[in-house]
Amino acid sequence: MRSEALAVGVLGVGLMGDDHVERLVRRTAGARLVAVSDADPARAAAVAARHPQVRGIADPLDLVADPEVEAVLIASPGLVHEEQLLACIAHRKPTLCEKPLTMDAESAVRVMQAERAGGRPLVQVGFMRRFDPEYAAAKQLLDSGRLGRTLLLHNTHRNQQVPDTFGSEMIVRDSLVHEVDVARFLFGEEIAEVTVLGGLATRAAGDGVRDPLVALFRMAGGGLVTSEVFVNSQVGYEVRCEVVGERGTVVVGRNSAGLWTTTFDSLGAAGEHPPGGRWGGSVPPDFRVRFARAYDLEVQAWVDACRRGELVGPTSWDGYAATAVSSAALESLRSGLPVSVRLVHRESPS
Repeated sequence: MRSEALAVGVLGVGLMGDDHVERLVRRTAGARLVAVSDADPARAAAVAARHPQVRGIADPLDLVADPEVEAVLIASPGLVHEEQLLACIAHRKPTLCEKPLTMDAESAVRVMQAERAGGRPLVQVGFMRRFDPEYAAAKQLLDSGRLGRTLLLHNTHRNQQVPDTFGSEMIVRDSLVHEVDVARFLFGEEIAEVTVLGGLATRAAGDGVRDPLVALFRMAGGGLVTSEVFVNSQVGYEVRCEVVGERGTVVVGRNSAGLWTTTFDSLGAAGEHPPGGRWGGSVPPDFRVRFARAYDLEVQAWVDACRRGELVGPTSWDGYAATAVSSAALESLRSGLPVSVRLVHRESPS
């Protein structure tokens, strides 16, 4: 572990990026924020002005090339991720990239190829739920074998509201993509087939937007995953999942302390059962509240790994696989039919 703090630059300081700025400055050990950049230079300058010794750099590629910047956190829109990731890889700088990795499978493959040509993994993808204590505990429980084979996974993902510009494609690429990664993470295997259906649309959605959506994933090993994504629910930010195994179930995100487990032997060692099965707690307003701890743990793990010269968490392959599934999901949404997910060979993306 290197003794000096990691010098980090942030690309994109909108809602998510500004949240990461505050996290790096106030809650991340072993890191120092040195530069920020944004498509809106005035916004970057305003963020930099709040923090002494942080520079605002107009061109994001200049930030990547800056000799003071040792690692880069990308929180810019997905459309510019490929260019920025390729620059980070060319300059051999470890990168934490918010999802999506890129906007399509072909560009994601180019990122993986560049990373492999460089001789070492550099890209971690921001699927923060893997760092959420409840999701991590559920993964540990499933991997222990106490619940037998994992048979089913049911996901719920609801936002209070989104901007009018958030259309059906964004619901898939920016929201459902988290359920894609959760399915791959908890099952420990790839998604083989996806079906996405839109039924009655809420009046709160924009014209032509299909919200809510329901997705069905068929896993490579035969397991099934259902996912509801409803981004204009008007209530709050609700994210939870229930995993059904051969000998019990586990529920994440029930707005109560700890995992809710029901096992065949009634041990329930992963968490205590809420008395009487009552629903408790309030619904948070947005993702920054619901997953605040997950984001903190994710960024801290990334910084610690960078200082060790290592990579932890979701890789560029995970980002690519999620993008490929999202593209298949959009095809299914248009046709109403199941669509097979085709992935390149993991060791030979060319």
